[in-house]
Amino acid sequence: MDLREELLKAYHAKSGQAGAAVGSPMPSLPELREAVCIAVINQKGGCGKTTTAVNLSTCLAEVGYRVLLVDLDPQAHATLGVGLNGEEMEIVIYHILLRKELPLSKGIQGTFHRNLKLLPANGLLASAQMELLSVPQRDQILKTRLKELEDLFDFILIDCPPSLNVLTINALTAANRVLIPIQTQFYSLDGMRELFKTIELVRENSNPQLSILGILPTLFDSRTKLNRSMLQALKEYFKEQLFDSPIHLNAALAECPMMGQPVTRYAPGSRGAGDYRRLTGEVLARVARSARSQRHSAETV
Repeated sequence: MDLREELLKAYHAKSGQAGAAVGSPMPSLPELREAVCIAVINQKGGCGKTTTAVNLSTCLAEVGYRVLLVDLDPQAHATLGVGLNGEEMEIVIYHILLRKELPLSKGIQGTFHRNLKLLPANGLLASAQMELLSVPQRDQILKTRLKELEDLFDFILIDCPPSLNVLTINALTAANRVLIPIQTQFYSLDGMRELFKTIELVRENSNPQLSILGILPTLFDSRTKLNRSMLQALKEYFKEQLFDSPIHLNAALAECPMMGQPVTRYAPGSRGAGDYRRLTGEVLARVARSARSQRHSAETV
């Protein structure tokens, strides 16, 4: 059944409203043999993509992992979200992508947490989309550059631009996991098929290891029937791909970017902070499950 049909069926149903999600407990921290690189992506703006990249990165750092947040969005909101200003920096990701002689480490910036580092962006990145079109193997540039740091980080999270372009393809080629935030509103469904097609094309042509880590419902307002029905439709359509705990509509999540802080630092007791801590538990559980599955497959070969 089409996802839109699932939504309409759930919305008009007399029963079966989705209740508040219960978060997973934080699992024991898995030991990672190699860095987990997650592209946080949705070409639709306003879905909580940057909010998720910033807050998931922070939560992973807080539980003890070495994390690199890569700002690949010309709007540079992830850079601002951790309290830095890319316009004041001499080296940003634009220079890393276009100057291969420049060590990537030159662009790494420290943040408020010793475990969290940033590869910042600024407005220059908008012009990189055109400049990269003439570069050979342009879709492989970010993957090649990140290999310089693969032993220094446990997690690399890439905040992708809200469009499907050469920067997005670079992120998908560099990543081994994809996390897709989706707003619990009807219009958020537009473009999902195109996104899945793009992921599949990258998997077939340049990155066979790429897999979907999960789909994350965001801006969820449990007070409205539409949001509850939308969440139910997403669960029925995406099944185990959907994370169990949605990110609720929360004032602290709207306010913390203005303060240049993640929500766990700005409002640690807020519902938004709790939602992202629960998401972190789910992410770690899925990563651990995948690692066990890969080890089992290797042992049986």
